[in-house]
Amino acid sequence: MNAATFFDGEEWRDGTIEMVDGRMLLRPGSPASDLRLSDLPRLDGVIVGGFTDHHVHLQLVDHALLHDSTLGRVIDLGGNPAAVAALSEGAARFVSVAGAPSLNDQKAAAPRSSSERSQTKRPHAVAVEFAGAFLTPVGGYPSDRDWAPAGSFREIADTAAATAAVAEMADAGASCIKVANNSTAGPVFSDLLFRAIVEAAAARGLPVVAHAEGVGEAQRAVRLGAARLAHAPFTERLDDAEVAAQAASVSWISTLAIHEGDTHATAVDNVRRFHAAGGTVLYGTDMGNGPMPVGLNPSELTALRDAGLDGIDLLRALAPQNPLDPAALLLRLPGTDADPTLARPLTSADLKA
Repeated sequence: MNAATFFDGEEWRDGTIEMVDGRMLLRPGSPASDLRLSDLPRLDGVIVGGFTDHHVHLQLVDHALLHDSTLGRVIDLGGNPAAVAALSEGAARFVSVAGAPSLNDQKAAAPRSSSERSQTKRPHAVAVEFAGAFLTPVGGYPSDRDWAPAGSFREIADTAAATAAVAEMADAGASCIKVANNSTAGPVFSDLLFRAIVEAAAARGLPVVAHAEGVGEAQRAVRLGAARLAHAPFTERLDDAEVAAQAASVSWISTLAIHEGDTHATAVDNVRRFHAAGGTVLYGTDMGNGPMPVGLNPSELTALRDAGLDGIDLLRALAPQNPLDPAALLLRLPGTDADPTLARPLTSADLKA
């Protein structure tokens, strides 16, 4: 048993970690016995759960590479619901049972030395949540895009179609509903039809995540009931009053690194003021949108720092899995202020005898 410092999603805490039936278990507070944390050998570094990418497109990347990354959870925001649901179910099955090697220790063959064991990457389960298909107006984005996989969008013409599409995604296991409102690439929903989607989603207990692109679309999506923006607003600089209002009502997924030039500067400026106003910024990359790492993206982290998120604020944006969950990926960081790119899966070799 080792004393350890861990991140619970909001703050740093102290607890213990030990091997139990072949898996590493983290527990909060002092051990149940008469031992104190100060009596135990302390784990070098600190523990966080696997990071979350809140905006990915698994059908557009080699998703198998995620199992060697430091991501423990991804949220697919637009894909064929049957295909992505199958990936989600596969991830749920990729969990070790009691007595088997822990998620952090699974591998094909044992390394030859302690040093090698501490550095070898091991495949791990990645929790998959998804929105299912983009809901878009007839002829709307991304219905005309070559990259959009078959079945990855539903063109919504009326409220009946909206209700049916939301029900389809909910029945497939969606955790949110994705709406595309991109006035730079085609038609957008009327207020009436957008609200109909929000109401149908609410009836199934699902929030709406909006791709809002074009002048005024980020403001309109929030006004019409979207709970989250799939991209931090990048079309235009939002005024301070709008930023403050959105900070109090919705969250933004960053996706800053997909932009260049003035668009990048606009998005970073909006995020900087949104974060300063107390808004919730969530790490997301739009993985699959052009060449980018299938895993943690250093360019996105750099952009978030440029927008004022660092230290514990950056960790919160990464939304690590709950490290107290036995199914979570456990990562070791060198210290509480370490760059997240330095994280690596915790292994039994890290525990002191």
